Amino acid sequence: MHAHSNVSDGTETPADVMASAARAGLDVVALTDHDSTSGWAEAAAAVAGCGVALVPGMEVSCRTDRGVSVHLLSYLHDPLHPGLLEEITKAKESRLTRAERMVTLLAEDYPLTWDDVIHHVAPGATLGRPHIADALVAAGVVADRSEAFASILTSRSRYFMPHYAPDPATAVALVRAAGGVPVFAHPVASGRGRIVGEQTYRDMIDAGLAGVEIDHRDNPEEGREFLRGLAARHDLLVTGSSDYHGTGKPNLLGENVTSPEVLARIESQATGTAVVRP
Repeated sequence: MHAHSNVSDGTETPADVMASAARAGLDVVALTDHDSTSGWAEAAAAVAGCGVALVPGMEVSCRTDRGVSVHLLSYLHDPLHPGLLEEITKAKESRLTRAERMVTLLAEDYPLTWDDVIHHVAPGATLGRPHIADALVAAGVVADRSEAFASILTSRSRYFMPHYAPDPATAVALVRAAGGVPVFAHPVASGRGRIVGEQTYRDMIDAGLAGVEIDHRDNPEEGREFLRGLAARHDLLVTGSSDYHGTGKPNLLGENVTSPEVLARIESQATGTAVVRP
């Protein structure tokens, strides 16, 4: 219920993600590229051939007023809903400007150009730090994306620049308005940076949050216990996902899964689009 293609920061095409899901023995996979639905059509076209159902989705980049990054999974929303589309378009344009500024800074210290970065971006893809990481790998500066993010591209680095992102509660409301089902991705992944406090959870729940992604390799066990209690108190859906990026991350398709019952509840809440089945 959480996979990326090269439409954002994955390394496989949408069709290849579907084929990888079939090889992993999955019966359903959600394509949730960052701030983009451009891969939906290609992934949907691959459903019949691979025998894996597709949940069209997206991962919306958000930020609290305290500067904490939040990722929101949106399932089965209307990709043409004007309110949501306006916000993700603004975020994508800001990511591009941010990346250009970061590369300018990086070029002062490393053998890196803007053309080097663009070489690693698929046509129409949402450009982000992973593409800068890929260029640094190609230049021999770091061994892989993980090393790049642990050092040069960390949010604590002097090269880091923020980009525009909507408030999490606003994003939840927009996903609901677009007929989608919003789920908080890896909420307690403290290894990625700061995590939100209880007020943010309350605001997101009040805005219509449907669920929390609990079984994810970046959520520590003590955090998962907190999330299970939160989900029980507020009747939130509980999902599990790999956050697959092809060779861009060590995460493996199917290492965490979501129950059919939860998927059925997601479908029952959605009015924007539908699961594509073989």
